[in-house]
Amino acid sequence: MKTRSLAILLAAAATTLGCGAATQTAPPSPTPAIAARAAEVMPFDLSKTTHRYTSTETGGVQKVTIDTPADTDQLPRIRTHLADEAARFRVGNYSDPARIHGMDMSGMRELTNGFKEITVTVEDLPGGARIVYATKSPTLVTAIHKWFDRQRTDHTGRAG
Repeated sequence: MKTRSLAILLAAAATTLGCGAATQTAPPSPTPAIAARAAEVMPFDLSKTTHRYTSTETGGVQKVTIDTPADTDQLPRIRTHLADEAARFRVGNYSDPARIHGMDMSGMRELTNGFKEITVTVEDLPGGARIVYATKSPTLVTAIHKWFDRQRTDHTGRAG
């Protein structure tokens, strides 16, 4: 009986102590399937970098940064990859994201068909790079947002 009481007490203490630590959890990771396909497309280490997708009124911003300043070997890989991807997106080639996330990505058909109406720029950032997507077309803004939602969910395990 004493053993059971001690086990309950320890479990309660662990739960109580765990509650305070819950706010400091590691950022979510991509699913194993997404990580495996991404490794075939992206030259940088997903476990050492973070993807962020921010929707804007005119499109959105895709940002990839290193998680630790010491991982400087990831920096040129991120920058080169995003520059190459931006060049492909400018001509309507969204095949790399499709290889990772599937051909059924929301918004991809609209982006592929409307690529001439989307300005795609790439910028180096301290610790990474970003691609900025901008358009005056409300339909394409919505498509970018949907496309981002799919990537955001796949890379972080959560939407929004």
